[in-house]
Amino acid sequence: MLSKYGFKEVLARMNVQNKEQEATEEIFNKSVYVRIRMALEEMGPTFVKFGQAFSQREDLLPKELTLELQKLQDQVLLENFDLKAVLSENFGENYQDYFLEISIEPIASASIAQVYKAKLKTGEEVVLKVKRPKIEEIIKGDLLLMKDLVKTLTNYFEFTENLNLEQGINTFEKSLLSELSFVNERENIERFAKNFKNDSRTYVPKVYSQLCNNDVLCMEFIDGFKCTDFAEIEKNNLKRNAIADDILQLFLAQILEHGFFHADPHAGNILVTKEGKIVFIDFGAVGIIFPSDRQFLEDLIINLILKNTDQLIINLKKVALKFEIKDENRLKSQILEILNLVDSSALQDIDLNKMIEKFQAILFENKIVMPDYFILLFKGVTLIEGVGRQLNPEMDVIKSAKPYINKILLQRLNPNYLLEKGMQKFTEIQSQFSNIPTEISSIISKLNNGELEVKSRNEEQKRSNVLIKQSVTNLIIAIILGANMIATALIINSNSPAQLLGLPLLAIFGLLFSGILGLVLILRLIKR
Repeated sequence: MLSKYGFKEVLARMNVQNKEQEATEEIFNKSVYVRIRMALEEMGPTFVKFGQAFSQREDLLPKELTLELQKLQDQVLLENFDLKAVLSENFGENYQDYFLEISIEPIASASIAQVYKAKLKTGEEVVLKVKRPKIEEIIKGDLLLMKDLVKTLTNYFEFTENLNLEQGINTFEKSLLSELSFVNERENIERFAKNFKNDSRTYVPKVYSQLCNNDVLCMEFIDGFKCTDFAEIEKNNLKRNAIADDILQLFLAQILEHGFFHADPHAGNILVTKEGKIVFIDFGAVGIIFPSDRQFLEDLIINLILKNTDQLIINLKKVALKFEIKDENRLKSQILEILNLVDSSALQDIDLNKMIEKFQAILFENKIVMPDYFILLFKGVTLIEGVGRQLNPEMDVIKSAKPYINKILLQRLNPNYLLEKGMQKFTEIQSQFSNIPTEISSIISKLNNGELEVKSRNEEQKRSNVLIKQSVTNLIIAIILGANMIATALIINSNSPAQLLGLPLLAIFGLLFSGILGLVLILRLIKR
């Protein structure tokens, strides 16, 4: 296959004998990026998915290649396997006790599974998502082949050094194996339902756990239509703009409120009911933002608003898996160019997709490799904006995000939040200082064994002295804060006669003093 599309050198370096046909002149006249896309298409669905996964990775790949990969299409044929045999194997011969009827003709087909409509004996209409036979073995075999190919490319071709392909293939493998597990998908649906149980804008299909396992997923049939089906929208007297706004608001809530979001929200995975409710389907791929990562996202958003390029670069360095920034001043000017683009354009005229492309180009140039969730977030936001713009060309993503941004800013000023962050920093500093005796002991040991090398530079020494002074000052403030809080707690539990609002006056003064100290500590840490 590789030889057919003009990659004979790759086979030679893999020590693989070439028995395939040589590339024709017509093939050689095409660009290398077109030939890569054509080879992936012919190698099968796993390789197509691999290409699609990298089609948004402008932080890793040249733009010309990502544009070509975006042309990849799933070409999945319906497979006539014995549905009844599969159900019998998974749920026993008495599986028909649950069903009134089962359609043996699939209503949808994808590379991993086919979907069938059925009706339970209790009257509910359901869909059965059934994994294709032997698909796991096929995909795992393809993944091993991909890893060998990536290893060869990395070892023998210099241009791949900056692409971080190994991390890319590992991310792809983890995502694909997660999609293969219908247990994971069921849990994802249940978690999503819990997150949005009180939200009237959306509806989450019910999952029938007793009819679910790793190979079969049974869930409620949704009588809805594709969110971009304008004829159905008009037929049901719904408003395109309202649907676009609900989809965007729900996706922002997934990211900024719940830290759990749909990672593939294209139009085919978003349905609308006749009542106008939004229904997300296919939860095989999701993104999870942990609390520490959410803190980074909030910092990123705030610094974007404040146009604080220095702090933005610090944020990027903190979260990046690796980076190689050769010219930090150029990086600042590139980021500032994107921020100025926002200022100079009407909000509804901003092409968020183009902004993300520019940002990914910056990451690529500076070899900044971001974690998986960040890439999934880029992909999700790009897809959602695309869906929203189809429904409402004047959709304003930034304006829609402002209520969440204001909420974040208000939360940052909340005394409880400041106190919590102050205590976290106090614990971190306390932990660092508790390690000092061990570090000193290690230094003395190395000194005695003649293993200690001392390198001194004036500028570095000055910076170290400043950092030490700042750390000691912060530690002193944190210790005073901690002691004051303990004393305040003891006063609250005492029977002091002088009280205000049910609390001893001394305790109120203690709380105020703690709040001021906590604010000072937080401001010093942020400034640092």
